[in-house]
Amino acid sequence: MQQPDSPAQLHRENLAVEMKAASRVTIIGMILDAFLGFIKVIGGTLFHSQALLVDGIHSFTDVASDVVVLGVMKVSRQEPDDCHPYGHQRIETFGTLVLGSILIAVGAALAWENTLRLIHGTADTLPEWPVLVAAAVSVLGKEWIYRYTRHVGEAIRSDLIIANAWHSRTDAFSSLVVLVSTIGAMLGLVWLDIVAAVAIAVIIIHIGWKFTWDSVQELIDTGLSPEDTEMLKNIARNTDGVLDVHELRSRRMGQDILLDIHLVVRPEISVSEGHQIGMQVVAGMRNSLDNILDINFHIDAENDEDTYLETEHLPTRAEVGEIISKHLEDIPQRSRLRLHYLRNKLHLEIFLDEPATDGVLTQENARRQLEAYPWFGSVRIWVADL
Repeated sequence: MQQPDSPAQLHRENLAVEMKAASRVTIIGMILDAFLGFIKVIGGTLFHSQALLVDGIHSFTDVASDVVVLGVMKVSRQEPDDCHPYGHQRIETFGTLVLGSILIAVGAALAWENTLRLIHGTADTLPEWPVLVAAAVSVLGKEWIYRYTRHVGEAIRSDLIIANAWHSRTDAFSSLVVLVSTIGAMLGLVWLDIVAAVAIAVIIIHIGWKFTWDSVQELIDTGLSPEDTEMLKNIARNTDGVLDVHELRSRRMGQDILLDIHLVVRPEISVSEGHQIGMQVVAGMRNSLDNILDINFHIDAENDEDTYLETEHLPTRAEVGEIISKHLEDIPQRSRLRLHYLRNKLHLEIFLDEPATDGVLTQENARRQLEAYPWFGSVRIWVADL
């Protein structure tokens, strides 16, 4: 009988499939970008269209970005290791940041150059009809590769592939601008070709800024939106056994979400019950957002945001045992001790499997013996029915 794949093995297989899909769509896009860039740069030069020439340079920046994507995807899809237990997705975020920065730099240079041409009035040559053909081919080709790339990016949950898809669509937009401006220039508005070149450059800058800003937000651990955060808090609050949620922190790593949450539960419950309550909260949150990678929950017996544990030294179980043996010498050997650390005080519960032999060990006597300690809160003694 064949054994089912382990989670680690399934994770490795998913990474391999995602990497293959990302590489395939990026290589196809790179070939298309190189072809379109070539015909647009040549066409813009030969047929007097500055807008088409700028659009061709834009296509070649797509080729450069595709190379960046291929390298970054290979590294970012590596398995988690001892030094990177959460994986390498942040490399993908950094790659998106680099891609956005390239777009901003290229767009700014092109905008500046063509703005100077517009100011100096050097736009005096009419573009010719082959410019229209090149622009139309570019619009159709880039719109197709945009849709294909975005579909793959969403399927493998890759911000970098989705960003590259939008980079392709900016080329489609800019080629559409070239198409319209060329028609206007051929009708006598020659300056429209230069204005279109500046507009294309501004589009490049805008998309680059969006990629860069989103990546910076992720790299500095920007959390979920207030709406999503409140939704997750309500899921936790509505879980049976949770009294309150006094802290929820979130951050993104690529498409994945990492959460830290503090859950307040009743102080008298067992450790295992507290853990089970936490697991129920985890299940509810994962059902609400399917891209949560990890949830680290902390079980609190009280809201400790305004509790200062450093104000008093609270004894350990071993220290408490020594103190009880010192002051309550007649405590039976068969007894159990439960400790509650609440509001900087220690509350004790002593469970006796049999009554004390001399009957002196009472709750009142135990309180008098221990109340001089600054950490003492209360004591209760429970005797098993015989």
